[in-house]
Amino acid sequence: MAHPKHRHSKQRTAKRRTHDKAALPTLAVCPNCGAAYIYHTVCNSCGFYRGKLAIEKFAQA
Repeated sequence: MAHPKHRHSKQRTAKRRTHDKAALPTLAVCPNCGAAYIYHTVCNSCGFYRGKLAIEKFAQA
C-alpha cells in the first residue's frame, strides 16, 4: 500500500472535500393541503400520498 511522502496541506484537503456536501432534499407542494413535503413521502400536514389517505391524522386537544 502506498504511503504519502509529504503531508497534504489543509488547503489541498479542503479543495478535495468541497464536493462532499449533502444536497438539500427536493420539495413539492401538496395538492391536498398546499404544504411543502419531500418527494416520495407522505405529507406531514394532512397524511396524503399520491392523492390517497395514507396516515390518519388526529386533531390534538
